[in-house]
Amino acid sequence: MSRRCTRRGFLAAGIASAVPLAGCTTLAADPPVDVRGAMYIPARAFNFFQMWHTYEPGVTERDMGFASRLNLNALRTWLSYEAWLEDPEGLRKSIDHFLSTADSHGIRVLLGIFEGVGRKPTPRNLHNTDPWTATGVYSPSEEVMKNPDRWDEPRRFSRWVMEHYGDDERLLAVEVMNEPGWVPWKKRFAREMFGVIREHRGSVPLTVGSTSLANAADYFDWGIDVVQFHYNFPNTPDIYRNLLRQATDLQRSVSMPVWLTEWQRVASFGWGNGDISREQATPNYASLAPVIRESGVGNFFWSLMLQPAYSLTQRRRGVINGVFHEDGAVWSADDASGIKSMSGDADFDGTERQRWPAWAKSVKRRS
Repeated sequence: MSRRCTRRGFLAAGIASAVPLAGCTTLAADPPVDVRGAMYIPARAFNFFQMWHTYEPGVTERDMGFASRLNLNALRTWLSYEAWLEDPEGLRKSIDHFLSTADSHGIRVLLGIFEGVGRKPTPRNLHNTDPWTATGVYSPSEEVMKNPDRWDEPRRFSRWVMEHYGDDERLLAVEVMNEPGWVPWKKRFAREMFGVIREHRGSVPLTVGSTSLANAADYFDWGIDVVQFHYNFPNTPDIYRNLLRQATDLQRSVSMPVWLTEWQRVASFGWGNGDISREQATPNYASLAPVIRESGVGNFFWSLMLQPAYSLTQRRRGVINGVFHEDGAVWSADDASGIKSMSGDADFDGTERQRWPAWAKSVKRRS
């Protein structure tokens, strides 16, 4: 593939994709990659430090088997800068096991380096496993991201990832950071780290976790190879249908993969603190899966494993997401069938159990 466009050209593609892009040179794109993925974090991990700090090979092997039951061929997960600082060699062994296990199931991994969402990575937040208070964490800390004088270690971590995994065929792509979003200090940090991984890149494509297609335009001039966008809770299927049409038009125009890397369900509860109904708070991937399948957009739903919401605000409103309980039962057979149907086979055989995991019921009682 050969292409290089300006940010203005990228935006023009999203607005009028039928018009050739001024300032862009494209060759005919290969057929779209069929990416059917899930966001992955173990059921009882509340941040990615916990996933890697107490990495459990048996849990990975079990959960990859669940992914295979849905005919998934991709997973998206993030590393932990804090786990690397503690034990880089231990982290490498865990990553290698994770990637090898995924590969044995025909699954490739979208591997993130830094996380732009959460709370401060204090020792208490990193290790907290109370379902009511545990939270995702920034990685690295806000104090590090805001201070360029403290970027040497994150640069070293970025180089370490690329030196070990930049040519790893088990990877679908390397994501420098999840959701720098519109925050200037996050974007400055992410841009610097993207420059590092680009300088040390191998054959694996590079990308940034983006809140939206509009936000992704900011990353285009950085040299991304894959466009990401997130939209977890649309109000209606029609809103999603229109958005996915924009994504497929953009993909054709810029000759670059465009992936929906976070989605969940149709919902209208917003992001405030008000009460929401049980129906709105529980998984319903079947409400969006047919629309996504129809569009053909490569996608990752949040999340493979059933757990209280990653966002603490949503969790305290009683939101739970995911497909599989730890014993292999599913919250909804319709959801599992809808997701699996993206492979061309909607036949799913499994036990359905629409109950909160016993270890997480404190959230349900207090929400």
